[in-house]
Amino acid sequence: MGLLFENRKVFFIALFASLGGLLYGYEQGVLSQALVMTSFGKAFPEVRDASKKGWMTSILQLGGWLGALLSGYFAERWSRKHAICGSALSVVLGSYLQAGASNARFVYAGRWFTGLGVGSLSSVGPLYNAELAPPEARGLLVALQQLSIAFGIMVSFWIGYGTNYIGGTGDGQSDWSWRIPMITQGIPAIALAIGVWFLPFSPRLLVSKGREEEAIAVLCSLRKLPADDPLIRTEFLEIKAEAVFQREVLEEKFPHLTNGDGWADSIKLELAQYGSFFKSWHMFKRLAIGCLVMFFQQWTGIDAVIYYAPTIFSGLGLSGKTTSLLATGVVGVVFVLVTLPTVLVIDKVGRRPICLAGSFGMFTCLTILAILVGRFQHSWDSHPAAGWVCVACVWIYAMNFGYSWGPASWILISEIFPVSVRAKGTSISASSNWMNNFIIAFVVPPMLETITYGTYIFFAVFTLMGAGFIFWFVPETANKSLEDMDRVFGSNVAEREAEWLRAVQERVGLTEILNNFVGEEKREIFEDLEEK
Repeated sequence: MGLLFENRKVFFIALFASLGGLLYGYEQGVLSQALVMTSFGKAFPEVRDASKKGWMTSILQLGGWLGALLSGYFAERWSRKHAICGSALSVVLGSYLQAGASNARFVYAGRWFTGLGVGSLSSVGPLYNAELAPPEARGLLVALQQLSIAFGIMVSFWIGYGTNYIGGTGDGQSDWSWRIPMITQGIPAIALAIGVWFLPFSPRLLVSKGREEEAIAVLCSLRKLPADDPLIRTEFLEIKAEAVFQREVLEEKFPHLTNGDGWADSIKLELAQYGSFFKSWHMFKRLAIGCLVMFFQQWTGIDAVIYYAPTIFSGLGLSGKTTSLLATGVVGVVFVLVTLPTVLVIDKVGRRPICLAGSFGMFTCLTILAILVGRFQHSWDSHPAAGWVCVACVWIYAMNFGYSWGPASWILISEIFPVSVRAKGTSISASSNWMNNFIIAFVVPPMLETITYGTYIFFAVFTLMGAGFIFWFVPETANKSLEDMDRVFGSNVAEREAEWLRAVQERVGLTEILNNFVGEEKREIFEDLEEK
């Protein structure tokens, strides 16, 4: 952590990551509080209808799905900074359309624009931060990104709990009780849209555009080292080798599309790269695993809890909307407490064991919930202990997701694809997350209203299926090389690409400078031995 304060550039990168993650998390939780507020229900009586409540919640995810798909193209076509700024402005627009809404149409429109922005930020933000961060700080930035998402969820829950008291909690409740949380969600977005222009362009983007001198200048500024420092030269040549490698791969695979510079050719090239996943079985298998990991992550039901937690707690017999909001706030705290330790140990434990442990923990909680709700849903007043056991099960369920499927699924999809298609494979898998997120947000209100305890049985079954999918079909990726993943999927793509990349590294001069480093290290060791 001291590194962040020694280097102001690194500190601002970490702060930036926190803002992007905070926005993502805040947007996930802010509407769930408003849905149970008396004043919100009076302003928008539509939310009393389960299907309309589902649409109001899920339209954010539909926008997020589109934003995640488009973000990669705009980030490459223009820049990461332009894409981030545009995404943040979309969130600002959406936030204040919701905050100033006089009818439900403004809320729907606001949620849509907010979803576009958040979906794009969920993809471009971490990419930009990883490209600017020094190698020794990247792990910490990943931890901060995950932690800030959980922190954003918690903040939205507790702000809603606090503003619920404005004007009282009954019929006299002020509209400001739900408008203030909506206004608040725009503040980090404004800071993000402005703050990104005080940060440099990504060195990797600059190199890919042929602006190598600017890339070196950015690296010097970030690392506080002169241009002729071996560390700067090494990092620059690593970036250049990867850029040359990516360009050569595209030229080999799509020679008829890589020479054009117009919008039409660039769009065709993007589509052709996505289409390459369906031309060989081993690539399709990787893509299927990435998409299904995200499918089962969502169908554990976690976002049903995040989006409708106050409604769920009210249905579990908690008396008063304030009490249900308080219980929801605890869910946010649980997410924060379990996220950071997991990020620190997941490389040692592995992805599969963590997902399996979380699955069985969630399955147990959902099963207990189904049994107790089925038995006592019409008599909570005479069985308050059973209601609080259900509340505790929801908290423990959230904890099990927070340490397992939450971080592990995102890590898995980044590790199963070869280098040349990793960005595209990850973006398709992430879009699967958003689309399933949309479906969950849409169908849960009618499910809670019609099949009640059957909702928990439904998600318990899918959670168990997810555990089976992880056990039988998903390989362990922790501490595995790309060549190891090749053997799992029955291909030699990574091995061939590794040889190709080594040849490029030698051409650009990276191999020579690395050999010089090794020679100097050996020389220092021999000198130390002679002194002893």
